[in-house]
Amino acid sequence: MDTKIGKAVKKAFGERVRKLRREAGFSQEQIADLADLDRSYIGGVERGDRNISLVNIHKIARALKIKPAILFQ
Repeated sequence: MDTKIGKAVKKAFGERVRKLRREAGFSQEQIADLADLDRSYIGGVERGDRNISLVNIHKIARALKIKPAILFQ
């Protein structure tokens, strides 16, 4: 079961992913392809619906050509 804090963390992380993706000029589909993830998964991350794994955080960061830590700033 999600706690309020858990939901807030996932939402904030998703908003950060969306912001960086848009700044990089990528669509969800493009990032999904580059990260070898499904587009619907990226959408779920950006909405804060997904409790994303460290491996997938790394894949998204690599697709955005940034260090994973930047996703948490």
